[in-house]
Amino acid sequence: MGIKVAEGGTLSAGRTYNVKELLAYQDGAVISRQLAGTSGGTVTMFAFDQGQGLSEHTAPFDAMVMVLDGEVEISISGIAKIVKAGEVVIMPANEPHALQGITAFKMLLVMLKSTK
Repeated sequence: MGIKVAEGGTLSAGRTYNVKELLAYQDGAVISRQLAGTSGGTVTMFAFDQGQGLSEHTAPFDAMVMVLDGEVEISISGIAKIVKAGEVVIMPANEPHALQGITAFKMLLVMLKSTK
């Protein structure tokens, strides 16, 4: 199962948005929308239908997940944590991690690229 990229692109500077309304759930799918990006990193919103997830993988950069709605199990280096709406977790660079929806959930993923 792949991730579908939503229409709409990045957000406009100076406008106000209701973050929960930027992306809708879709049955049996994972939807993503990049909200902002620079050479220093990206901010991407995801909407996962219940039971959807991302298999274990690594990323070359630290990443911060902010859960906006619902609950997700996030495993980092084999240690699973339940993360709920309003909570944040950092996934360290090069550490294996996976996500599995407990309920339908929305999250912001902030990729923090190193300047080294």
